[in-house]
Amino acid sequence: MGCASSIHISDRVVYHSGKESEDSHSPQQTNTTQHQGNPASGLPLKPPSCKTTLTEVQFGPMKLLKDPLQVLLVFAKEDSQSNGFCWACEKANFRCSTARTPESALECFLEKHHDLVIIDHRHSRHFDAEALCRSIRAVNSAENTVIVAVVKRPDREEASVMPLINAGFNRRYVENANMMACYNELLQLEHGEVRAQFKLRAGNAIFTALEQSQEAIEITSEDQVIQYVNPAYESIMGYQQGELIGKEIIEVPKSEKNKPDLLETINSCIRKGKEWQGIYYAKKKNGDSIQQNVKITPVIGQGGKIRHYVSINRPLNDNNKSDKSSERVQAESQTDIQSSKHKDRRKGSLDVRSTTSRGSDGSSQRRHSSMARIHSMTIEAPITKVINIINAAQESSPMPVAEALDRVLEILRTTELYSPQLGTKDEDPHTNDLVGGLMTDGLRRLSGNEYIFSTKQPHHLPSHLTTPLSLNDIPPRIAQTMENEDSWDFDIFNLEAATMKRPLTYLGLKIFSRFGVCEFLNCPEATLRSWLQVIEANYHSSNSYHNSSHAADVLHATAYFLCKERVKQSLDPIDEVAALIAATVHDVDHPGRTNSFLCNAGSELAILYNDTAVLESHHAALAFQITTRDDKCNIFKNIERNEYRTLRQAIIDMVLATEMTKHFEHVNKFVNSINKPLAAVEENGGNGDEESVKSILTSPENRILVKRMLIKCADISNPCRPLELCIEWAGRISEEYFAQTDEEKRQGLPVVMPVFDRNTCSIPKSQISFIDYFITDMFDAWDAFADLPNLMQHLDNNFKYWKGLDERKLHSLRPPPE
Repeated sequence: MGCASSIHISDRVVYHSGKESEDSHSPQQTNTTQHQGNPASGLPLKPPSCKTTLTEVQFGPMKLLKDPLQVLLVFAKEDSQSNGFCWACEKANFRCSTARTPESALECFLEKHHDLVIIDHRHSRHFDAEALCRSIRAVNSAENTVIVAVVKRPDREEASVMPLINAGFNRRYVENANMMACYNELLQLEHGEVRAQFKLRAGNAIFTALEQSQEAIEITSEDQVIQYVNPAYESIMGYQQGELIGKEIIEVPKSEKNKPDLLETINSCIRKGKEWQGIYYAKKKNGDSIQQNVKITPVIGQGGKIRHYVSINRPLNDNNKSDKSSERVQAESQTDIQSSKHKDRRKGSLDVRSTTSRGSDGSSQRRHSSMARIHSMTIEAPITKVINIINAAQESSPMPVAEALDRVLEILRTTELYSPQLGTKDEDPHTNDLVGGLMTDGLRRLSGNEYIFSTKQPHHLPSHLTTPLSLNDIPPRIAQTMENEDSWDFDIFNLEAATMKRPLTYLGLKIFSRFGVCEFLNCPEATLRSWLQVIEANYHSSNSYHNSSHAADVLHATAYFLCKERVKQSLDPIDEVAALIAATVHDVDHPGRTNSFLCNAGSELAILYNDTAVLESHHAALAFQITTRDDKCNIFKNIERNEYRTLRQAIIDMVLATEMTKHFEHVNKFVNSINKPLAAVEENGGNGDEESVKSILTSPENRILVKRMLIKCADISNPCRPLELCIEWAGRISEEYFAQTDEEKRQGLPVVMPVFDRNTCSIPKSQISFIDYFITDMFDAWDAFADLPNLMQHLDNNFKYWKGLDERKLHSLRPPPE
């Protein structure tokens, strides 16, 4: 970065202990003392130390040196509490000053600018602690000082800390004169608030470096709104900072000398989280074009998403050299973009699968093949790359470093860092429309038309439904249809026909009975029957796809997955019950329209849930409303309160996990927190250490990930069903999307998925895109965990079927008759 690289940043001040000691004991400062020992505590005095121990603090790539903490104690009189803190400062090698009055405290602070100030707030008759805190905060240099209030131990109820926070205190310390308690408090402050403030102070130095840099630097938000430009940028481009801050990049005039598609190329690259570097012509304020070597770096922040873009621009003076450089760098950039474009993911997966037979008994070989697919997933979040780099570094690191990296991995695997940056796939409109339709919450366009969703209509059990049947009273024809319900190849459409579109109640009775749900909930079978009927009644039979047959299909898949050995090892009975209930209710009252449609239409539900996970929030909320308002169908009424809270939370979490905007986050977390650690254990010791495997499978965080992955796979498992079932489901979801597009056109709403036009849509292409983009990686991960060779074989067969139709340029579900 030009001269910025030669700027040295330091946050170190050298103190002279001897002089400081003399000043602090001078007659002119009788109210302020510098402690080198603690005679009141009965502990031996320590001689003043002339040696300054500096602490290293890492702040990003910066290594900061920190002097021992400067502590100011403000106590009106000496007591066991002040002596405890004095002793603690000595033990921690902190520099401690004591002030007896607010005036002397402020004077001492103005002289030494302490890192930590501890004020006695117990005795208001001596001085006003809050007023003193405000006075210290009014000093410019106090911005990064940590101030603690020592308060009385409460006699009865705890008092609010808000008055202390409003006065400027960072935290409170409930009086405790025990010396180790004081010492521990100081250590926590040093490694917590004080260190955080120290790092913030270093941020000023970084901005100084930016201000002094000779290279033009521009920082924008994720929406490409300009947030900062440095003086070099102002000088080179001729703009003043105020003319640019807050403007979108597109508002700044562009040079006509760039290639027509260069901007699109740059945006395509950086939105995927990749750095772009190349030659770019910028337009100065006076209209002249200036050729620059530009490097744009995306900065990943909260939630694992791009939060800023940093652009470093260096003008090129040698035109001949720069022209050649321009051709070379732009060519490299273009190659980089092309290599990262959408690939045929199925082809890669099929190549790996061909090394092993899914139907053979070579289980370990197939498992290894599954893990190979996991490690080579094509949709990879930035955090996944970070974890892979750390894993690689661990192999050649000494033990202390490897252990430290283990802790880093633990943090990365249990925080919200897994959302990938997905690029636009211009060459594949089907994928583009699916991603736009399923992973966004609409275009937020205002429209005069409103889609009024039936939230005000009562949800109840219609009167035409007959008295609930007992499991033993199920008609033989229906019972026969459900004989093989524990098989993956179970035909839900036969059950739909046999039950006159009421498969959920009958299948639910059988599956819930098989898993002992009534016994777990301590509820009569009649209550469960009533509950299943009222839930099914609130599914819309008019929807071609999101009806009770889909719910029954997801329930069936959920029950099938719950019987797999790895899943049983991971989940408790309460998790199994939560999963079955969540599958049953996960789409209740679905209107047959996507979240994007509801947001664009300004529906009541979209307004109620702030355009965020609209349908999933509604399904979960309505399920509990229906269940708890009538004792006749309240399956939760007999369970203990804490168990109900745990069950409720698990159900809500699983229903919300079916929302597609967080699809890749859930898959990445599952792979990095479960698949890869299990693979590492297995590779190190054959079948792996049993205790290690158990700890991975049963940790609370991982059980949540397993449940989310389970219901997600159950929800969109249609491409893994036998071919005839897969074709039927594909026809139904296509019809529902066609109907949505028809309604969007009628109402003048934005068309969320333009390719789903019933007159032009290629159903095979839409299925290929859905499998490529959403299904392959997810089911590879789930198969590696749960061992599902039959599903993966169906998936291969179905993909080949759709590919065959597409190669023949057919748009329909089936080929024409011979």
